[in-house]
Amino acid sequence: MSGVGYRQLWAVDPDGWRAAGAAWAGLTGPLARRVDGLRAAGGRLRGGWSGAAATAADARLAGLRDELASIAPALIEVDQVLAELAGRLTVAKARLTLAVAQADAAGLLVDRSGGVRVDPARVRPTDRAGVAAAGVAVAGVAAALRAALDGAAAADRAAAGRLDELAGAAGAGWASPPPPGRPAPGAAPALVSAWWSGLTPAQRRWLIGHEPALVGRLDGVPVAARDQANRLRLDVWRAELLAERRRLLSRVPPGPLASIRLRGLAGRLAGLDALVERLTAGGAPRAYLLGLDPAGEGRVVVALGDPDHADRVLTYVPGMTAGLDDAPGELGRAARVLDRCAALAPGERSAAVLWLDYDAPDLLNEAASAGQARDAGPALHRFQEGLRASHDGPPARQTVLGHSYGSLVVGVAAREHGLAADALVFVGSPGVGASHAAELGVPPGEVWASTAPDDVIRAARPPEELGRRALLRTVPLAAVLGWPDQAGHQLWFGHDPSDPGFGGRVFGSGRGGHTGYWDPGNPALDGMARVVLGR
Repeated sequence: MSGVGYRQLWAVDPDGWRAAGAAWAGLTGPLARRVDGLRAAGGRLRGGWSGAAATAADARLAGLRDELASIAPALIEVDQVLAELAGRLTVAKARLTLAVAQADAAGLLVDRSGGVRVDPARVRPTDRAGVAAAGVAVAGVAAALRAALDGAAAADRAAAGRLDELAGAAGAGWASPPPPGRPAPGAAPALVSAWWSGLTPAQRRWLIGHEPALVGRLDGVPVAARDQANRLRLDVWRAELLAERRRLLSRVPPGPLASIRLRGLAGRLAGLDALVERLTAGGAPRAYLLGLDPAGEGRVVVALGDPDHADRVLTYVPGMTAGLDDAPGELGRAARVLDRCAALAPGERSAAVLWLDYDAPDLLNEAASAGQARDAGPALHRFQEGLRASHDGPPARQTVLGHSYGSLVVGVAAREHGLAADALVFVGSPGVGASHAAELGVPPGEVWASTAPDDVIRAARPPEELGRRALLRTVPLAAVLGWPDQAGHQLWFGHDPSDPGFGGRVFGSGRGGHTGYWDPGNPALDGMARVVLGR
């Protein structure tokens, strides 16, 4: 498709490229089964055969297993390449549509080859002013059309280049000696990015295939590499959950505590299965698995769209009770913001990340403490730094959104550690651990908040406020003696960010309680999307 033409771009089907990529990724399942079959065959041989020939056969089978297993990351990479191509073509087609609409509004015609001219039926040749204005419009529309076509051609070249490199690597064989050195634990994402950039493609593939647990969790490693590594571990994580279930079921009778754990485990298994279904669905936008830990309540980080190549990136931090069991639902909220971004700005590329890499409170007594938010701060700081470090091209606009207790996580991380973010958004917040927007370290005017009129979070008053209110009700004389009611702006974790006095900017929300901000038709949904887009 290099040198993409007007008619060619109109006719291209991005969904076809996505489906082709998903088909390649789908081969990882049969491939894994073939590897397991070779492993089983080797076990049977070792059980009934010995000697030099047996040793040689076993070594040969092991080599075949390794060779087959090394193909899996490449299959996932083909899916990534074709999904990225589809996304870029979708944006190019949207820009083409906008340019044609611009032409129609200006009284111009666009022919089948993409040429632009004045429509004589709408602009009379004797109308000198109209002809002059139309001439200016022609240049603008022609430039917009060219930009759309150039974007499609650039996408085609990038995809062809990556596929050519993969084909060359396949011809040369996937084997590579292990690379020397590894980043120190807790290394800054910028240092991780520099280390990764210094590796050869073959060394990177070796690490993804042989040390996926390392690659998958390193902030600063490109999103595509982390996704490949983490997808290779999905069966391992599911096996861990199944093993935990077997241990619990082996206790007869299980007992009340084990029963509670079994119910939680069933939720995590269901959440993981739903997540795998989304990862393998092949729909738009493609999902990238950036982290997963099935232990405890479960943690997960998933991107919709590739943050490394997007113009706008949202990181969404959910609140109380969030875990692996309801990760698909939380991912749906991020997806709805992303859908509104696409509707409001079809000519821009946006991505959204569900960041659930912290221990969210499960009970109200836990949510009454800022301890879990403070514990989460360093990880969120590193993740945002990693997004900056791995991004390809001009920096994206980065927005971090916190809901409920998640808004405290975002606020504490921003105030105590700093966040690589251009904007912060708080919805349904019980306070963000700050008394003023200026404490959060983002540009002036880029702290945003919304609280629904019927959100119960409005009742999350600090303990001293609740005690004072009780005294005012029981001892009215207290108010007369100089203890006026200052209710309205102080929440459990500080100044209400939805109060104009906090120093941020407020966007409206319809009624919907504590979780209705993502409901279709709620103005808060458009408010969040417009912040992500910077509008």
